[in-house]
Formats: sequence, C-alpha cells, structure tokens
Amino acid sequence: MQLIADSGSTKVDWRAIHSDGSVQKITTAGINPFFQTEEQIIYELEQHLLPDISATVKEIHFYGAGVASPEKIQVLQNCFRKVFPKAMASAYTDLLAAARSLCGKKAGIAAILGTGANSCFYDGNEIVDNVPACGYILGDEGSGAVLGRKFISDYLKRQLPQDLNDLFNEKYGLNYGTIIERVYRQPFPNRYLATFSVFLNENKSNPHVQKLLRESFGEFFTRNIMQYDYKKHKVNLVGSVAYYYKDIITEVATSHGVKIGTILRSPIDGLVEFHKSI
Repeated sequence: MQLIADSGSTKVDWRAIHSDGSVQKITTAGINPFFQTEEQIIYELEQHLLPDISATVKEIHFYGAGVASPEKIQVLQNCFRKVFPKAMASAYTDLLAAARSLCGKKAGIAAILGTGANSCFYDGNEIVDNVPACGYILGDEGSGAVLGRKFISDYLKRQLPQDLNDLFNEKYGLNYGTIIERVYRQPFPNRYLATFSVFLNENKSNPHVQKLLRESFGEFFTRNIMQYDYKKHKVNLVGSVAYYYKDIITEVATSHGVKIGTILRSPIDGLVEFHKSI
C-alpha cells in the first residue's frame, strides 16, 4: 500500500492506494513539523490515521506546509518510521504538491492560495524558481490568513461600514480581548484569522469586501506571480481561497495581464495520478 498525503495548516488529506488499485480517503488534523513536536505528530498518526489502515504500508509520500528544511524532513521521517516501521517515507513541500498536481510533467507557474500562499515556476520535474512566501506577517498575499488579518484589523480600527459591522457582530459576537487572545497568545493564529474568509465569501458583493479582495489578490499577482515569466505561461492555482474566489481572482488576473489556467480546491487527486504514473 502507498500513502499519499497533502497537509495544509488545518487538515491532512490522505489517500491510501491499495494493491488492487482502489483508493481510500482518510482525513486527519493538519501536521506541520514547524509548529509540532515529534510526539504530537506521532500521537496524531497513531490516534487518527493508523486505525483506518488495513494493510502494510510500503511507501509514504507526504506533502505539506512546514517541510522547509532537511531537519524538518527528518522529523517527519522519524515519526513515520515509528508508526509505519516497514514503510519508505519521503516528505516534500506543499508547493511541490501544487506543481505536480496542477502541471503534472509539464512546465508552468503553480501557486497555492489557501490558509497560506506560495508560488513557483516548475519545469515539469522540479521547482526552479520561488518568490519566498514569507508567512502571513511579511507576505502570503491573498491567503486566507492575510484576508482575515486585514478584515479583523478593519473591524477593530472601526473601518467597516455599519451594515457590514452589524452583520459581523451578529454572526461572531467577538470583542477586542477575545481576538487579541486568539491572535497573540494561542497557537496557530494563521488558522484563526483564515476562518474569517468564510464571512468575506458570504459578503463578497459588499463594496468594502470587494475592495479588500481585489487589493489583496492584486498584491498576490504583483508581488509574486509577476516575478515569473507570466506572459509566456498560464498561472495554475490550488487551495480553498483560489477555488471559492476564482471569479474575482480571474478578473484581477486579467486586469494585470495574467492568464489563469487550472484552479483546483485540493491537489490530492492530482498527486495520486502523478504517483500512479511513475
């Protein structure tokens, strides 16, 4: 059996490819070696993945956020070795997952727009250029975390129009103290901020939200995508933000002279096809 995993900040989509070619779907909480210890990762694997595995795992291909250095890859391999001792385990960046899923074995620009954001130029085999994502404080333009950060800042700074402010209060009932606690004192503030993308999507016809979205996606293109050879290659995107805002993203892209190719919600099925073909 092969295990293919696509891990975001919030959840991991697993696909177990059985010897007869059938594919089993499994979901667990997100796994990120940048934020989690080996003990925490092993606990998640043992409690929420292992019970659903019915055959011997021979290969693991793990793609995820936080797979940014040999040290972090080693952390993951240690964890997989403990839980699946007979498996050969490999770990790759979530950006390579996007590229392989969106482009297969062809060259192109691939990007992630989900809780976080990233982009690259992929030559059909590997990533050959990458404008650093820089995280939701210094970068991640257009991501759910940055959309949420900008919106919550507008809310706290009394920049929202009254109708939008009232809708937000009615739905969430938040106060300054609660928001500050979640953003500055609790784990995964990026996940928390990204949850407000749902509210933005529900109110994307509101002029204030429209302006925020267009400016944010414009920054994503100018500060990231337009650093590649975007006039020759289409831009392919994957992630929840890319999927749910694809109409606005396509409009903003066109206004910047950028052509959009494929937009997917998740890379996992494309990854399954990629690994079946090699």
